[in-house]
Amino acid sequence: MAVRQKERLPQLDIFRAIAILGVLHVHATSYAAGVQALDSPYYFILNFVNIFFKYGTPSFIFLSSFVLFYNYYDRSLDRALVSRFYGKRLGYILVPYVIISSGYFILSQLVNGLLGQPLMEHLSSFVRQLLTGSAYTHLYFVFISVQFYILFPFMLKLLQSSRFMVRWAIPFGLALQWIFIFLNKYEWQIPNKGSYAISYLAYYMMGAYVALHFDKFKGWLKASWRQMSSDHKRWTLLLWGYWLIVSLFHVTLWYYGRHDGIWVDSLWYELLWNVHTMLSSLVLLQAAFRLYDQASPSVVTFLIRLGEASFAIYLVHPLILAIYRRFRYYIPIDSFTYVVWIWGGLLVALFITWFIVVFGFRYVPFARLLLGSVPKSYSAAGRIKGRQVAGRVQKADT
Repeated sequence: MAVRQKERLPQLDIFRAIAILGVLHVHATSYAAGVQALDSPYYFILNFVNIFFKYGTPSFIFLSSFVLFYNYYDRSLDRALVSRFYGKRLGYILVPYVIISSGYFILSQLVNGLLGQPLMEHLSSFVRQLLTGSAYTHLYFVFISVQFYILFPFMLKLLQSSRFMVRWAIPFGLALQWIFIFLNKYEWQIPNKGSYAISYLAYYMMGAYVALHFDKFKGWLKASWRQMSSDHKRWTLLLWGYWLIVSLFHVTLWYYGRHDGIWVDSLWYELLWNVHTMLSSLVLLQAAFRLYDQASPSVVTFLIRLGEASFAIYLVHPLILAIYRRFRYYIPIDSFTYVVWIWGGLLVALFITWFIVVFGFRYVPFARLLLGSVPKSYSAAGRIKGRQVAGRVQKADT
């Protein structure tokens, strides 16, 4: 199979930046929206942020699939390709996952006063958490990514060999995902079902579909509103309109459940989350392309740099957020100051973590073992060469 040169897409780093901001919003408000601030007069704000921004993890999965199929679909799936593929993922994903899981496990044992337990009990507990992505609340995403990396060569071969599967990739993913949802609800009742890749198969297959039809999507993504055809304008309005409507329904349903105790069947929450976040992936993709073309160079550079560091920020930020939460002191939960304090946690988690990541990438040997692949702009070599402007100034080189 002939390999054609792929166009560089710096817009995807902007996508990553928006996705990591979604993750940070959810994690910063998780305790307040879920437990602490139910009686606050500002609870609607906290709940809105916590639910509306739940697009983060599904969007990362969509993008991961898009990047893999965009880069590998035209290549022959031979032993050398598979070996290189797993070699890279072992060093940049699996090793950081094991090391960072170890750190969070030890920290949680220390905080909970469990370090005195027998070594074999610690080891058994750690292995169980490692194999379920539960060493800390956010690590399920990395565990899911590892599962998809294991499955990728088989899925790639399937889509390379079947045009039917390419055409029906999204319905196929949705069908398997929802079969799992129904079986788990009525039969299996797996408590941590979100740690299994099949829970996100629709996003993965949608990423593959968009990648394999990118030549058709590219015109829509890169066109300004004035340049769009009437059909593209109509589809854009429908996409953004349905996204906003479903998002608001999703937020409202959770508000009535959490605040007023009015709960409905769990399948409604699954459905609204699924539609909300799938539409979000497409909205974010278009937004990333529009920002790259229309935002100021400084904004574009900021977002690209944030996107490049997003995986490392994802790994480290809960630690900073946990430390920040110990300094609330006497801020009344029913005051607007509490809302500001919650927002402050987001900013502290973002910028302190980002600083740690940059410092680690540039000055700490073997930082990639903990933080994953080192972006060129964050490496020591990149620092010596100086930062290149990453906005429209780079367009000529891409």
